[in-house]
Amino acid sequence: MRDSTTEADARINIDDMLRRAGWDPADKLQVTTEQVSSSGGYADYVLLAENGRPLAIIEAKRSAIQPYSAKQQALPYAQEMKAPFIFLSNGELIYFWDYANDDARMVNSFFSRRDLERLKEMRSTRKALATIDIPEYYIRQDESRIVRPYQRETMQALDHAFELGRRHFLMELPTGTGKTDLICLYLRRLFKAGWVERVLFLVDRDQLATQAIGAIQDILTEYSSYWLRSGVARQEQQITVCLLQTMIGRYPQFSSGYFDVVIADECHRSIYGAWQTALTHFDAFHIGLTATPAAYIERNTFQFYRCKNGQPDFSFPIQQAFDDEYLVRYKFATGITVLLAGGAEVDDEEYDPLEFERTWTNEDTNRKMMAEFDRLAWENYRELASKQKIGPGKTIVYAITKQHAARLASYLNELHPERNGRYAEIITSDVANAADIIRKFKNEDYPQIAVSVGMLDTGFDCREVLHLVMCRRVRSPILYQQMRGRGTRTAPHIGKREFVIYDFFGNHEYFNDDDEDIFTRTRGGSAPTVPERPSKPPRDLVELGLEDEWLNAVRYIEVGQDGERVDKREYVSKWKESIEDLAADDSIIQKVRDDRPLLKEEEEKLQQRLNSPAMYFNEDNLRRAYDKPGGNFIDFIRAALGKLRIKSREEELTENFRAWLVTRSLTLEKAQYLSLLKNRGIVTGNIELGDLFDPPLSVLDAAGQGVDLFGENGLKEIIEDLNESIFRRKTA
Repeated sequence: MRDSTTEADARINIDDMLRRAGWDPADKLQVTTEQVSSSGGYADYVLLAENGRPLAIIEAKRSAIQPYSAKQQALPYAQEMKAPFIFLSNGELIYFWDYANDDARMVNSFFSRRDLERLKEMRSTRKALATIDIPEYYIRQDESRIVRPYQRETMQALDHAFELGRRHFLMELPTGTGKTDLICLYLRRLFKAGWVERVLFLVDRDQLATQAIGAIQDILTEYSSYWLRSGVARQEQQITVCLLQTMIGRYPQFSSGYFDVVIADECHRSIYGAWQTALTHFDAFHIGLTATPAAYIERNTFQFYRCKNGQPDFSFPIQQAFDDEYLVRYKFATGITVLLAGGAEVDDEEYDPLEFERTWTNEDTNRKMMAEFDRLAWENYRELASKQKIGPGKTIVYAITKQHAARLASYLNELHPERNGRYAEIITSDVANAADIIRKFKNEDYPQIAVSVGMLDTGFDCREVLHLVMCRRVRSPILYQQMRGRGTRTAPHIGKREFVIYDFFGNHEYFNDDDEDIFTRTRGGSAPTVPERPSKPPRDLVELGLEDEWLNAVRYIEVGQDGERVDKREYVSKWKESIEDLAADDSIIQKVRDDRPLLKEEEEKLQQRLNSPAMYFNEDNLRRAYDKPGGNFIDFIRAALGKLRIKSREEELTENFRAWLVTRSLTLEKAQYLSLLKNRGIVTGNIELGDLFDPPLSVLDAAGQGVDLFGENGLKEIIEDLNESIFRRKTA
């Protein structure tokens, strides 16, 4: 009786999960139950195609049984009914089995009827990838581009992975070597060969989304695509571009089988916590793109992409890209004022950008930095690019804070009054027309100089850049290489030979970087100087967007172009008041309140209207104020209206833990044991090996159970993995 009741409970959960995937368990044209086989047994559920033929069977088990163990019981039923797919479930876990091609694997949801019909069709009609030629050249931005040897080699390696039945692939290509173009060319091969119908392209910045959708619509003109924004209705297109921050809230709207391929750009930032949830939900071929050298890709990224020996599946070293002239080399300006010598430390554990700026800069030093850069840039820009007509050439200035950026831009414009304030422009999240300024910087003569905090560090593509000006300290090796990469793109139309880095804070000395022995390795160009990370972080170092500052360590945010300091709680309170007041008359906010999808133009109009004086309500500021790096603009509006409860830390960690489990093939006993450790980690902030020997875990003999399940070394490794993947802490 007890087992029967438990199985009945499992079936209730299975029915609910089927409904979420678009099935109606009560409709016998979609789902039949307990269909008897010739052997006298029966299939618990049979999922039917539109033509009434079986697509999949579901073998249901009580919750105490690991579903994977029911494979051989389910297989004869599926074969007799000619159902190509099998699901195994105990009402909590789901396994999907394409038994003619793969082993059963854990998935996050049942597949929809459309998913299964699509998979069945593709299995029967797809061509060998070798029958699709790799092109010699392609058209991009109205110019003919040659497919480079390393791009061809990457596509051949991907072919091999697909045909071997692999489901993960990680590629490392330096910034500027055409990762997005390469993936577009490869998607065309997959579409032509009939291996894919639906693709998801995930990024974590608006700039990356803009560039991705531009490349897709330029190279893959014959395939439909769109950008899925946070408040906009889902479309049934072949290629979906989406921000990770948006997908975190939208992924429950998709079944696990909806996409055939999921591409994560700068994927080393996507394998943690809530980010991973948005990836692991989809049972697809996962392709990771990164410009980060293998030495800095953490273990869980390699684990997610199933890489062997801690190496990407394909790698093209930056030094090779320089040697082959696919990238432009750099040099450092010499003889300039260095405000912060290499090795100097300023309270790394509690890094407050505003206090750092006050300590290390003032009006005199800021003016001196800008004057030195401007003089040198005007002297050498023709040597850097012989066809550059307007001086000093496109420049990115990296500032410490928004207020610092405003001052630096002002001083630059004072040096060139004849340009009427258009010589240098500020580009931060609080500039209402930031996208328009970026467009002008890329395509028009002025501004020549973009001064920014955060927005142009990564994911920004302007190949005409000749000067990078570092007016801030950088201690993240990943961020340093990303910033440096903004200048490496080739630009033959201006005769670009090299670019210059003006490093006023000695960052390249910190990383032992020079133009002959470039910094790419774990310990720098020639010799180690400092540890890679702070040794005793009191809070998690958040590398969202690769910012090397403590998101939770400061209780304020900077708002406005002058960087006014506003307490986070006060900012959230004013946000709520403003949205509640506007909801009475604003038709767009009313649509959000009523859960009606917005048009793209409506969402953009709303963002522009709210990102204006005096509070500068925008997504970036709201993420910081709420301490929710995965939040999106529409969800923050819904939260202000009481339509959405911002998840607690415990809820987020539990959800992230479930996503992490999906990436591991674990027995039920191991999963239950790790759930116990996860609960301890939620209380204490991370898990120490010593916790297993203290109450309450010692009462349960957690140490003994862990050694029995994983072995001594395996237990240490799994605890370290939990800390890094879920709690974002290094195990002491």
